[in-house]
Amino acid sequence: MSTCSQSHHTNRTRSILHAAKNGKYAVGAYNCYNTDGIMAVIRAAERAHSPAIIQLFPWTMHFQGAHFIRFVVAAAHAASVPIAVHLDHCIEPDDIDFALTLPFDSLMIDGSSMDEAENVALCASTVARAHECGMAVEVELGRIEGGEDGLPNMDLGSVMTRPSDAREFLEATQADFLAPSFGNVHGGYGVVGAEGCWDLELLQQIEEAVPSTPLVLHGTHPVSDELFLRAIECGMSKVNVNRTVRDNYTAFVAENAGKLELTVLKVRAVEIYAESVERVMKLFGSAGKA
Repeated sequence: MSTCSQSHHTNRTRSILHAAKNGKYAVGAYNCYNTDGIMAVIRAAERAHSPAIIQLFPWTMHFQGAHFIRFVVAAAHAASVPIAVHLDHCIEPDDIDFALTLPFDSLMIDGSSMDEAENVALCASTVARAHECGMAVEVELGRIEGGEDGLPNMDLGSVMTRPSDAREFLEATQADFLAPSFGNVHGGYGVVGAEGCWDLELLQQIEEAVPSTPLVLHGTHPVSDELFLRAIECGMSKVNVNRTVRDNYTAFVAENAGKLELTVLKVRAVEIYAESVERVMKLFGSAGKA
């Protein structure tokens, strides 16, 4: 039985991202693994007066469980600014079923490794179920290769999203947000960097093909500030962020875990994490928008 109570049309993630699209800025979706990350995003968002999205992987549902998910949603929704909680890269049917029993604001269905017909069928059926309980849904079209936590590594090259396919895919699935493939990959870009991989002209064409749908950027490490801004100019409304805001925190904890009392370590570590998140909020233009 679902615990969702919101209407799809007033869905929190949907409201946040359509405001970003209309305002021509982007909202960060920050992948969090523990309470330090949750606290850091909420602290940064309130301090920067910014909307935000806390993003969890299916791994969290299994490792930390349903009670942790409910805690995260309660903490996010109690903030003084709009913060949504999103489930990223939901691949397994059992994970989709589990997620729909939890109070996520939105989830991403990743059927991009399937053939086109299977991907459409999975996304369309999940969107219908999610919308019934007020959840918004993100879908991926094309293959954004690489290896995130709990995701399979792909040896095949990325399959670019064709603008006409994007329009047809959204019409067939009725999804709320689209993560296109335009050369962006998970797991790093090698010597050429993201600048050498991203086809921003294609991204612009995709945005023009689906002008009413917020676009989502995956594969964002390492990416320069300038390239982030160019992608936002091309229509990105949701930018997934992981190591970009987590590395300073991780380095501090690794260096000081054996030196500081745990309470002191956590207070300082969360503040370092929050400062990294706040910097990105200012970069993306979401600061001051809540």
